[in-house]
Amino acid sequence: MVYIIPAIFLFVFIFGAIKKVKLYSEFSAGIQEAVKFTFSLLPCLAAIFMMCELFEVSGFSDIITKALSPVFSALGIPAELTKLVLIKPFSGSGSLAYLNKIIQQYGADSYISRCACVCFGSSETVFYISAVYFASTSVKNLAKPIVIVLISTLISTVFACLLCRIM
Repeated sequence: MVYIIPAIFLFVFIFGAIKKVKLYSEFSAGIQEAVKFTFSLLPCLAAIFMMCELFEVSGFSDIITKALSPVFSALGIPAELTKLVLIKPFSGSGSLAYLNKIIQQYGADSYISRCACVCFGSSETVFYISAVYFASTSVKNLAKPIVIVLISTLISTVFACLLCRIM
C-alpha cells in the first residue's frame, strides 16, 4: 500500500512523457481551475454551515426531533436515533459527534449503537455534497434530486435498523 501513490505518480509521469504532454503547464492549469471552483463553492458552503448552526441554536432541531420520534419509531428506527438521522444530511461532523454520544451512552454493542453506526455509515451529508456537485453545473433546480436522496436515505435507514434487529 505504501507504494501505490508513488506508482500512480510514476505512471502518470511516464505516460505524459510518452504522449509528450507538458506536465508542469497542465498541472498548473488544473490548479487554476481547482482554485476557481473552490471560490465558487464558498458561498454555498457558507450558507449550509450557517443554516446548520441556526437549526441547532434556534432549538428547531429539538422541536423536530420530538415531533418525528414517534414516526421514526413506527418505521422501526429507534427514537434515540432521530436526531442523528436529522443531523446527518446537514453536517457530517455534527452527526459524528452525536454518534459518539450514542455509543458512549448505550455501549458499542447495543442495538441502538449498531443501528446508529450503520445509519451513519450508509448515509451522506446531502446538502454539502449537493453544494459541491451542483456548484459547477448549470442546474439550478435542486429540489427534485435532494428530495430523492433524502427519501432514499430514510428508506436505507429503515432497512439498516431492520437488519440490525435481525442480526
